Amino acid sequence: MPRLALTFDDGPDPRGTPAVLEALARAGASATFFVLGERAAEHPSLLAEIRAAGHDVQLHGFAHLRHRDCDRAVVAADLEQALGALGAAGIAPSRWRVPWGMLAPFSAELAAASGLALTGWTLDTRDWDGGPAETLLGRIERALADGGVVLAHDGIGPGALREDAAATAALVGPLVRAARRRGLEPGPLTADWPVRPDNPGA
Repeated sequence: MPRLALTFDDGPDPRGTPAVLEALARAGASATFFVLGERAAEHPSLLAEIRAAGHDVQLHGFAHLRHRDCDRAVVAADLEQALGALGAAGIAPSRWRVPWGMLAPFSAELAAASGLALTGWTLDTRDWDGGPAETLLGRIERALADGGVVLAHDGIGPGALREDAAATAALVGPLVRAARRRGLEPGPLTADWPVRPDNPGA
């Protein structure tokens, strides 16, 4: 069946993750969560809720670093710390979505050394800007297609113009319905995903 990946960044975050999880449950859909190690360590119960609901957990970083603004050693240390935090929770990620999708020249080498596939997106809701769910859906609905990867955020990251992820949670149901009307089944990224965008922020 044609597929659409639902992905969420910057959690686990009590300001958004519970509402997004509830919306996914109501919609009968699962997703991939690219989590920050520091937030996973701060909110282990939320991380456990994500996993208990059957969602896929992958890596976003430990802190929300811009790779291009950092030395290689800083990013390598952040990656090691993030893998340690997820490993302590019994998670061995296979994908790494770097913050903002902005790769440095060394990002791919670090990913390969840790067995991680750099993973971007094809459809950006830009939900961090505080717009309502209708606006978020309008940004991506016409482009929904097999192999698409939707970027949204269950966490409140740096530069976000909102205080919670209520609009993102409100987007989930209409997005899932819109995808299914097009014959697409929303779900998490899988190992055989037909599209693996590596560097959308370049």
